[in-house]
Amino acid sequence: MHRQIGRQRKEILQLQRAGIATASAEALLGRMQAKVDDLCDQRDRLKSEETRRPSYASGKSLKGTPAHRRI
Repeated sequence: MHRQIGRQRKEILQLQRAGIATASAEALLGRMQAKVDDLCDQRDRLKSEETRRPSYASGKSLKGTPAHRRI
């Protein structure tokens, strides 16, 4: 999505150079960028929560070395 937004930003600059009004396009692009940033933050937050809580399939938390890996 970041690449697509970058391409659209370049297109808006071309329109501006041609003297075409771009206020609505800039507003839309700003909303799109904000939405993508929010989704990325949400994804990162969910990933960090997932890696913080390793557990067995039963839902029980892992504490220490599992019995099958002890020497």
